[in-house]
Amino acid sequence: MKPAILCCLFFLCLSGSAQQHNDTKIPVLIRCDDIGMSHSVNMAAKKVLETGMPVSMSVMVPCSWFSEAVDMLKLYPNVSIGIHLTLNAEWKQYRWGPVAGVRQVPSLVDSLGHFFPSRAKLFANNPQLSEIETELRAQIDKALKAGLKIDYLDYHMGAAMQTPETRKIVEKLAAEYKVGISRYYDEVDVDGGYSAPVGSKLDTLSSKLSALQPGGTKLFVFHVGMDDAELSAMEDLNPFGPKDMSKHRQAELDALVSPSFQALLHQEKFRLVNYRNLKEGH
Repeated sequence: MKPAILCCLFFLCLSGSAQQHNDTKIPVLIRCDDIGMSHSVNMAAKKVLETGMPVSMSVMVPCSWFSEAVDMLKLYPNVSIGIHLTLNAEWKQYRWGPVAGVRQVPSLVDSLGHFFPSRAKLFANNPQLSEIETELRAQIDKALKAGLKIDYLDYHMGAAMQTPETRKIVEKLAAEYKVGISRYYDEVDVDGGYSAPVGSKLDTLSSKLSALQPGGTKLFVFHVGMDDAELSAMEDLNPFGPKDMSKHRQAELDALVSPSFQALLHQEKFRLVNYRNLKEGH
């Protein structure tokens, strides 16, 4: 056999061996939600980005701090960016409304032109499917016009996926804009972040991570923030929202960027991925 052929066979075997070894690792995906909701959330997201992890960050386009989030995310080209499709505004002291404008989507807003605080109140108002599509499309278009590279869609408080009809709208938009949808890649949700007590988030998340077994991409969803005057002033209009929200978000941030949790994430058995990787088939 010719030397050149032998050489090619060697590298093919080496590549196959490396791929097989890589496939034995457990893929872990870190998704941070609500980016652009507030300055505090953006500054917390920046701390996550500074770790260099291949994270996914979901942006809330209708919110006042969206522009700051855009400028920040453009500094980190390796981050995977998603649109956190938003049809709710849940904070008493801080409300937002539709990107498309109230006149274009009147069934999606209350008497003050704000989104409803919960899915139940939104759908009790009989939102028109055509208006939902108009608003979600406006959010995607605004993000693209701002210069963001979008890899995926997900959904704030689950509202955009509430019914089979709204789910079809999201699927239609994903196909049209050639982006993925979070939880459409056979991800396995790992619970334990937002619901864990403030004082035990690091221990809870570390235990969940350490106990992972092969099988699907493991999805950790974080809601990071800073326990500062801005975030602590926000009061959830929904009774199911956690009390001391800013403390919960600060604790999630602290856990995620902590040296011990970072060390666990970078163990040999794990492979950190983001939605850009999944979209491109890596």
